[in-house]
Amino acid sequence: MTSLTENFNTPYHSAPFSSIKNEDYLPAFKKLIQESEEEINTIINNTEDPNFENVIEALAYSGEKLDVVSNIFFNLNSAETSDELQKIAQEVSPILTEYSSKISQNEALFDKIKKVYDKREEYHLNEEQKMLLEETYKGFVRSGALLNENDKEKLKKINMDLSLKSLQFGQNALASTNAYFKHITNKTDLAGIPEPIIEQYAEEAKERDLNGWVITLQYPSYVPFMTYAENRELRKELALANGKKSFDGGEYDNQDLIKEIILLKQQKAELLGYKNYADYVLEERMAKSPSKVLDFLNELLTKAKPYADKEIEELKALAKADGIDEMQSYDHAFYAEKLRKEKFDLNDEELKPYFPLNQVQDAVFGLAQKLFGLTFEERNDIPKYHEEVKTYEVKENGEYKALLYVDYFPRKGKRAGAWMTSYKSQYKKGDENSRPHISIVCNFNKPTKDTPSLLTFQEVTTLFHEFGHALHGMLANTQYPNLSGTSVKWDFVELPSQFLENFCYEPEFLKTFAKHYQTGEVLPDDKIKKIEQSKNFMEGYQTLRQLGFGLLDMKYHTQVSDVKDIKTFEDEQTKATQLYPVNPETAMSPSFSHIFQGGYSAGYYSYKWAEVLDADAFQYFKENGIFNPEIAAKYKVLLSSGGTKDPMELYKNFRGSEPKVESLLKRAFG
Repeated sequence: MTSLTENFNTPYHSAPFSSIKNEDYLPAFKKLIQESEEEINTIINNTEDPNFENVIEALAYSGEKLDVVSNIFFNLNSAETSDELQKIAQEVSPILTEYSSKISQNEALFDKIKKVYDKREEYHLNEEQKMLLEETYKGFVRSGALLNENDKEKLKKINMDLSLKSLQFGQNALASTNAYFKHITNKTDLAGIPEPIIEQYAEEAKERDLNGWVITLQYPSYVPFMTYAENRELRKELALANGKKSFDGGEYDNQDLIKEIILLKQQKAELLGYKNYADYVLEERMAKSPSKVLDFLNELLTKAKPYADKEIEELKALAKADGIDEMQSYDHAFYAEKLRKEKFDLNDEELKPYFPLNQVQDAVFGLAQKLFGLTFEERNDIPKYHEEVKTYEVKENGEYKALLYVDYFPRKGKRAGAWMTSYKSQYKKGDENSRPHISIVCNFNKPTKDTPSLLTFQEVTTLFHEFGHALHGMLANTQYPNLSGTSVKWDFVELPSQFLENFCYEPEFLKTFAKHYQTGEVLPDDKIKKIEQSKNFMEGYQTLRQLGFGLLDMKYHTQVSDVKDIKTFEDEQTKATQLYPVNPETAMSPSFSHIFQGGYSAGYYSYKWAEVLDADAFQYFKENGIFNPEIAAKYKVLLSSGGTKDPMELYKNFRGSEPKVESLLKRAFG
């Protein structure tokens, strides 16, 4: 237990993974909650008149150790979980929720906060202090500080139920993903699949003590199969299994949980005086209201639908030539790849040798150095939670700036997808600028005995995406931890990540790192040109897919009473974005972890919202040179400012004007 509750005796006080035992967590949480409550009591019992320093600032700096241990525990529960860890999570989540409710509904504490807030004009606060005070006051009000005792108890119970049910949703989705695998013993069933992928399937079979080949529902296994497998019946079988994740009526079914989660969110919103959960969430976003979000999504839908229809018609013509009269969703990736090869003579497998993971990582590190002056030095003395994790000391002008953990390969205990997270926030206190510890987690193909990890071009952009988030964390330079790094309005948080993806399509940059892992040959100009040309390939389809997710999310959080049957509701809300016949046996909602487990409830639209921002921001670079040092310096200010200013103000300070939706439409559809 001491390893978690005392100062970590590690480089830069990094997480002491090697000395943490599972049984340490629960006692550590209990002790640190008690210590944090004592800090709160010190604020409450202070007999001096309440002021910014002894209330708002003291609160901002409280509970740091608890935050660090919470980050360690919940990050591991996503990246390296186990049955034991999941059981602890079920026990810990309600304790933390209760602690959070206890603070946010503490009348004596709120009374002091309100006194400071009411006299805010007298304190001559700077911009960041004003933002901290505003956010602290609003945070308490939005957490029920103005409710009567009876309603506070109701809210407390709702929050506790939500934390447990959201956790259960994620555990079910992961278990459902891991429960399925397809064992193939006849190699003819793998016709069309490139040899390196077949080798990967053989490795998976070997790990399970099986002969032949094994395909799973993990992204690096499932997607190549759907893209290249000529066996249509097997594509259908895999797609059906994928679409039934947590939707098969079995042990890991999430349908009832969805209804319970959205009902709890609706009850929470109403208790706090909002019409629905989306109203509650969007009050604190750039978009402000559900109607504005729906207008935004529907405007894009109107503009993108004709392009999507045209793209699907092209695919249907290819499928018809193969004797398929009615193309299905499980045919899409296969024929899209065929069309991409026909149009651009490009496929993932011929590009992958030019994108070994180590070179792509070097490239993104090099870009961070060129734009922002950061360097990355691998450290072998910093504890890590798995042997595959690598750790880097990030420096600026030779001085320590951050720690970066990278964790790239799929494992049984790791949830699907890719994400950035942090183990420790940046903040300033006294003379110290306490620097952040940031992590990137992905699910790329593992190296085999003959080849390094080779990335598809989409995986290259994924790494840049997550690294964009990581830069937001690593460059943080704010006074207070709760305004630091990615602690910004949720529909602003995807700007840095999506912005960085743009560099992957720039020929002058691509040539610096897209080199064949065996020969060192630079990716030929004709292929680079085709990557450029293919940037918007199937953009209409992809846009409609994202809009479908965004609309579904918004409707779940505005129309709870209409959700009688998950499948019926999902089909109805996504009808306008569907480009293929809907399969009655599948639904994506039961594994839609972004909104039912993660932080994207009533916020999935933010991906498209941020695309407007990133297209407009990159256009600025394009007009003045993609490595322009003056513009990079202005962009660095935007990143390092975190949540200290209104995001639109930050953006206008960088760009000189508000973002224009035309920048996105021009990039997407010409």
